[in-house]
Amino acid sequence: MFYSSKPEELRTFLREKLGFRGTDVGDGWLIFDVPEADMGCHPAAADDGQRSGTPHISFYCDDIEQTVAELKARGVEFTEGISDQGYGLVTHFKMPGDFAVQLFQPKYEKHFD
Repeated sequence: MFYSSKPEELRTFLREKLGFRGTDVGDGWLIFDVPEADMGCHPAAADDGQRSGTPHISFYCDDIEQTVAELKARGVEFTEGISDQGYGLVTHFKMPGDFAVQLFQPKYEKHFD
C-alpha cells in the first residue's frame, strides 16, 4: 500500500511507466496485480538511517541493465547508477509522491514452489 500526496500521478506511473495492470474498484481506485513478491526482515540501524517500523519497497528483475534502459525510455528517473550490494545489483528510482524505490537484480536463487 502506498499512501501518496499525488495518488492519481502515482497510479498513472505504476500503470504507464512500470506496466502494472490494475482493476478499477470504483472512482478511479486501482488495485494493481503484482505477480509475485519477496519479503525480507532486516535489522534497523539508526546510524544507517533505518529506524524500526520503516517499510522499504523494492522491485526485482532478471536483467537490471535492460530493465533500467526500458524504464528510462518510458521516462522513469533514476537517482543513481547501478552498484553491486552483495545480494544483487542495485539502483533506485523516483515515483510520484516522494517515493524512492529500489530496483535490483538478485544474485541469489529464487524459489517458486
